[in-house]
Amino acid sequence: MPIVNRIAAFDEDMKKWRRNIHQNPELGLNCHETASFIEARLREFGIDKIHTGIAKSGLVAIIDGKDDGDTIGLRADIDALPMTETTNLEYSSNNPGLMHACGHDGHTTMLLGAARYLSETRNFSGRVALIFQPAEENEGGGRIMVEEGILDRFDIKNVYAIHNTPDVELGKFYTMPGPIMAGADKFHIDVVGVGGHGAYPHETKDPITAAIGIVQTFQTIVSRSRDPNDKLVVSVTQIHAGSTDNVTPQNAYINGTVRTFDKKVQELVIKRMEEIVSGHAQSFGLECKLRYEKGYPPTINSPENVKTAALAAEDISGVNMVDDNAGQEMGAEDFSYLLEKRPGAYLFLGIGEAAGLHNTNYDFNDDASVYGASFFARLVEMSQPLGR
Repeated sequence: MPIVNRIAAFDEDMKKWRRNIHQNPELGLNCHETASFIEARLREFGIDKIHTGIAKSGLVAIIDGKDDGDTIGLRADIDALPMTETTNLEYSSNNPGLMHACGHDGHTTMLLGAARYLSETRNFSGRVALIFQPAEENEGGGRIMVEEGILDRFDIKNVYAIHNTPDVELGKFYTMPGPIMAGADKFHIDVVGVGGHGAYPHETKDPITAAIGIVQTFQTIVSRSRDPNDKLVVSVTQIHAGSTDNVTPQNAYINGTVRTFDKKVQELVIKRMEEIVSGHAQSFGLECKLRYEKGYPPTINSPENVKTAALAAEDISGVNMVDDNAGQEMGAEDFSYLLEKRPGAYLFLGIGEAAGLHNTNYDFNDDASVYGASFFARLVEMSQPLGR
């Protein structure tokens, strides 16, 4: 295989690490057992500069190279999802209602594999900062780690991360310069009317009719309010109202997500939502309250760092297995907070045939670990060579 031979030699160890993490999933910022497992492995590798308790359960470990130089940051997310696993694997989740359905167990394993190799060889200048981050899925652990000062504290100059992709050829890397993943916002709308008997609608102020009008008009934001060249998703994902057939309810609730790549487009959406919600409140004679929550910003790669990452990926998988202009994704990633402060690159790695992400039958392909670990290792050696 076109991977680092020494990393291939401990492939079985990586498989054991990954399956241990998979069996013991944890949520959000409360990944303490996972962090303890990671710390134990790092100490086995001879890494003793380990800083714990960052973003509650995150940690940063430092590996010194053989010469002076810059510090490169390599990040892996460590949290799981609140889902019930249905794989029936012998290493299925031991924690009911929790599972690693997004492959963060694999991401962590890849970074541990690179850590072991880099600690043994140290054939690079400067330092490597291994960033093990909790709460990617919901609470923005990346933002919290940045706010707690890891980039300045450890003098990190560049940052990189990988995410696995099912049903893409095993070992294939893809990325692109500029915005690669969208920003993700949430909106909540409370519609408050006057309830009453379903047989006498003229005595009520029906929140359902108003809610339906709001949802339908929201679709015109994409189709009529934005420039067709600007990518935008507005999705209503929840609408709740009523309890029985003969009662007009007093309240309705609308919830959804907005995905954008540009702050001007984001501001357009907010402005139009405010106008639509206010207009429907006036039109139907009831009260409508919009709460708009700005979430993860767009994930924006540095073009120069994409070139650096692509060269390292080509060294591992070959030129034909690397696409450095692959196109944008409407998903979101809190690695974006690190990329707002430091240049870097976010890449995807194919893991071959597998169930989709966030699926109860998903399982990370252990054969992909050697590719990701080798990529991280060669990225460090190529971007921070000895004697430069």
